[in-house]
Amino acid sequence: MSTMGENMRVLVIGAGGKIGQRIVSQLKANPRHTPVAQVRHMEQVESFLQQGIETRQVDLEDTVSALAKAMEGIDAIVFTAGSGGRTGYDKTLLIDLDGAIKSMEAAEQVNIKRYVMVSALRSNNREKWHTIQPYFAAKYYADKALMNSRLDYTILRPGTLTDDAGTGKVSIEFVEGGQTHITRDDVASFAVATLTAEHTIGKAIDLVQGDVPINQVLAHLL
Repeated sequence: MSTMGENMRVLVIGAGGKIGQRIVSQLKANPRHTPVAQVRHMEQVESFLQQGIETRQVDLEDTVSALAKAMEGIDAIVFTAGSGGRTGYDKTLLIDLDGAIKSMEAAEQVNIKRYVMVSALRSNNREKWHTIQPYFAAKYYADKALMNSRLDYTILRPGTLTDDAGTGKVSIEFVEGGQTHITRDDVASFAVATLTAEHTIGKAIDLVQGDVPINQVLAHLL
């Protein structure tokens, strides 16, 4: 297994999603990392393979053992999977909550330590769950499980996601009534940068658009 300063083979769970695709692309462009895409559907496998990216087809509704097998040879995990807005809350429960927790259990089984979770802004504050409450509940309890695991975790809680071009600048100082949006590009950039930022281990970080470059934000993160 690689250390955080060497080439890391990073499994992106949910690589077929909008953030996942961006994370895989950025990892591929980074000489310190090698992406491995984990996806659910065969057409997604073929798409990544055409890009020269190693891909593993796994369903988060499968067993912990199946998930663990897909983690062979992996150094770190970024979890950015979600059931999506077109499914019912039953899938939110099975993917965003149980699938996430099963991936944590699998990582522990195969002794992977580094785990970055893409969660959601306000998921840690029940009083702010004004809409899609089951989604926020799933994120809340998945994050709690990660905090109670043996993993070297970082939790990212991005705000409302946009497809605008990334600015490379963010804020981790979220205040109610202030900025709530962030580009998917910048979430991906922050997640990739976080992988090797050891001082982010054990932290949950709110993430919205801001005026400070990502590397400076990470450098000053206490």
